[in-house]
Amino acid sequence: MRKLRTLDAIEVDYLRDHPEEMEEYMSVIFEEYARDGNTGALLASLRTMSKVRGITTTAREAGLSRKGLQKALSEKGNPKFESINAIMHALGYRLSPRKLDMTATK
Repeated sequence: MRKLRTLDAIEVDYLRDHPEEMEEYMSVIFEEYARDGNTGALLASLRTMSKVRGITTTAREAGLSRKGLQKALSEKGNPKFESINAIMHALGYRLSPRKLDMTATK
């Protein structure tokens, strides 16, 4: 029986092989979240980034246990703002505000 890779595994492998695309990936996931508010998709993307970086390394640098990081970024995760901020820092990013184009929403 042939073992198929999951889409998540393909995405992680792709980003590991193309680290120059990680910044664009991060920008896109937050733009999509700002547009549609899909928390599950945002957490899944942060989980992908954590896998690329290494779950244990990301958890340690975020001040979380490995299990705590996995729980926070799970499909049913409901992480605190502080946890997301710490995870972002561990991944080498920061949360920063960007002014909305209010003319586009009218």
